[in-house]
Amino acid sequence: MAEELVLDTAIRDWVLIPLSVVMVLIGVLRYFVSKLMMRSPAASPSPDPKLVREGQVVIRARNLRTNAQFIPSKAFKARKNYYTNEENGLLHVPKEDAQKAQAAMFSDPNMAMDMMKKNLSMIVPQTLTFAWVNFFFSGFVAAKIPFPLTQRFRGMLQNGIDLSTVDVSYVSSRSWYFLNLFGLRGLFSLILGEENDDANGWWFWI
Repeated sequence: MAEELVLDTAIRDWVLIPLSVVMVLIGVLRYFVSKLMMRSPAASPSPDPKLVREGQVVIRARNLRTNAQFIPSKAFKARKNYYTNEENGLLHVPKEDAQKAQAAMFSDPNMAMDMMKKNLSMIVPQTLTFAWVNFFFSGFVAAKIPFPLTQRFRGMLQNGIDLSTVDVSYVSSRSWYFLNLFGLRGLFSLILGEENDDANGWWFWI
């Protein structure tokens, strides 16, 4: 039988809340740091109209997929065909053009440098944050999920706790860190905007 625990309120005040606040602050800080790293000291060139149009098409297609349940099925299929038709769909790219674009991307040193800066801005903060969590908060049972779960969730929710008798719905501090890491995308979209790179690139670690 799974063991029931009584969680001290001090764990909520000194483990659960600080971990969540730090994760949010680090995400916001990393967003602005990545913006500064990507900004060139020289005058920024005007955006390519073709790239702007392509970006707008992608946003429209994403909105269509998100709101598909609110429009009739026939209308959705017509719009889907408008974007994905193999002959003249807006999102269809011929294989030859895709290969050329990929080759051009890998041959551009500025593109490689920007990717390295972006990855660096994600790797370093997450490595330091995980080391901080592992050193100060390892072994804590930080929270309890308010609904029952199966044993398959034990490895995900009780990372760092080697007690098989504890109920699966209890969450360790290390697992709470990963849940925040993977689950704050919506919050960052609200804070930083839908178009921010951090909300879309936060899942580099997965």
